[in-house]
Amino acid sequence: MADFRCTYRVQLTPDLGFRRVREVVLPYLRDLGVSHLYLSPVLQARSGSTHGYDVADPTRVSGELGGEEELRELCEAVHAAGLGTILDVVPNHMAASEEENRLWRDPELRARFFDWDPASGWYRRFFDIGELAGVRAEDPDVFAETHAKTLELVADGLVDGLRIDHPDGLANPREYLERLCESGVERIWVEKILEPGESLRADWPVEGTTGYEFANDATALFVDPAGEAPLTGLYAELTGERRPFAEVAHEAKLEVARTTFAQEFERLLGLCPLDGLEEAAAALHVYRTYVEPQADHVSEEDRRAVEALPDDLRAVLLLEGERTPARDEFVVRWQQTTGAVMAKGVEDTAFYRWLRLTALNEVGGNPGRFSLSPEEFHRAALERLERHPHALLASQTHDTKRAGDVRARIGSIAALHDEWAERVRRWHTFTGGLDDPNEEYLLWQTLVGAWPIVPGRLELYLEKALREAKRTTSWLDPDEAHEQRVKAFVRGLYANQEFLDDFEPFAARVARAGEHASLGALLLRLTSPGLPDLYQGDALWSLNLVDPDNRRPVDWQAHASALRETAPTRRTMKAHLIRRVLHLRAEHPQAFAGAYEPLDLGPDRVGFVRGGAVRVVVPLRAGDSADGGDHDLLPEYDQELSLLG
Repeated sequence: MADFRCTYRVQLTPDLGFRRVREVVLPYLRDLGVSHLYLSPVLQARSGSTHGYDVADPTRVSGELGGEEELRELCEAVHAAGLGTILDVVPNHMAASEEENRLWRDPELRARFFDWDPASGWYRRFFDIGELAGVRAEDPDVFAETHAKTLELVADGLVDGLRIDHPDGLANPREYLERLCESGVERIWVEKILEPGESLRADWPVEGTTGYEFANDATALFVDPAGEAPLTGLYAELTGERRPFAEVAHEAKLEVARTTFAQEFERLLGLCPLDGLEEAAAALHVYRTYVEPQADHVSEEDRRAVEALPDDLRAVLLLEGERTPARDEFVVRWQQTTGAVMAKGVEDTAFYRWLRLTALNEVGGNPGRFSLSPEEFHRAALERLERHPHALLASQTHDTKRAGDVRARIGSIAALHDEWAERVRRWHTFTGGLDDPNEEYLLWQTLVGAWPIVPGRLELYLEKALREAKRTTSWLDPDEAHEQRVKAFVRGLYANQEFLDDFEPFAARVARAGEHASLGALLLRLTSPGLPDLYQGDALWSLNLVDPDNRRPVDWQAHASALRETAPTRRTMKAHLIRRVLHLRAEHPQAFAGAYEPLDLGPDRVGFVRGGAVRVVVPLRAGDSADGGDHDLLPEYDQELSLLG
């Protein structure tokens, strides 16, 4: 198996199936220097699936992607090229389709494979998606049948590791992960979102998470703390929103608990009639606890997580007092429900409502934390090296709200806060603004983050953002007239020359400052403790917004040609930096597997030495490099990457 150096995520589609990845993408990844191809789900999804997470038959490889023979040829070619393969696995849910899913179509199989009550017709959904039904992966027979094809690929030596989607939806994540290990899987990463102060459970047999923590830390590290008070004041002035993020998040969690997940809480009440379950779920500060009634196991982390909950609920969750099968089931189902409340309430509601600096509104992040100091960055790196040295380090994934390059641009507003405030007020005057000032402020930040962006992409993004916010429109009750007014306003911007003359020069300055932060964050991702992860297309400037925008086709020819350039240009700087560092990692693997020694460089630079041999220094403020042309391209914005001795 290839040494772990860097993963590269490819989002498979019928147009980018196994054969095309083998013929077009694999040669590019080999030249770039990555060590592992990381594939989105490969099992048979429902017809027309654009992502593969709606599996309809877990026993077959997707025919739309090329079928099992083509997948095997791809994995063999990957190994022949000296790389490894990681598969994305979806254990928690399947498509609730009578037409395409035989397990769902047959009532007996449905009752055995899914969290389904034949008497009431109730079933556990994946979050709020009625087309996806929760799987009883905790049942050994269900596990065996739904994982047989994946484990066959592992046993045949074609797959070197698994990425597990949303383990918090499982009845018992630890037991599930141990079962994978017992089945021969040696490397596992989990898509687990950790809240501030929360650590990945030590008894999970995994390499680490998929890297949202690093993505948020790297963004906040480059946000100038001097901008916090001015931008907080500006947001309050423009929108009237003066509450802290935590208050908005709690409100949103309670709202979705009482509406979106009403049927889940009705079921919980049927198992254990306690008052205030929705309020308790909204008050929980982590996604979920991991109490195991069957094993009579309660960890200290779980005790701390529920200490602020009502006494009667806390006693049930900690397995105290009378024990009954219904109470034990309540504990399991409660834990599966609170993660969904957190995800839909915070990431998919509050993140679209509280918009002080949207670079910080990222999966696994806390928008209430404005910036990160070098000391805090070093603490996280040292902890990762000690506990999970092969944890993934991400910048963007298929689930992130914005690409890392977009976040970097928006984050740079903090250092330009006075001019930003003047510009935003002027743009409102030039255009007349939107009816809703919060939506208008989201639009200005999105424009500077993703410019140049065609109107169609921006309109689709705003439609999703406004519906997720559930303030003026929503998915369940869309106000199409309001949405059309917003889209018409967007189209009008592109014809408003007075606005464009003021906007475009400023957007260019923001882009330049954002490039500085992006390159710095990229160098840290490639050299910090952990395994750097690249999302498809991220080796050139990537200005993706939330899905489905981030699943647009990649111009693989342009990426390959970038590597053939003898010297980097502004367009190809990321690609050249990636190849340079990955080749260095290949030549000096022991250095990057070794110690991490922080350097004390003050508040405006972050630096460290890896394995006593590689010194890395990155400036955190753009300075003059945000102003000019290509004369300052090398070294990349004054970054230092050097061998010692």
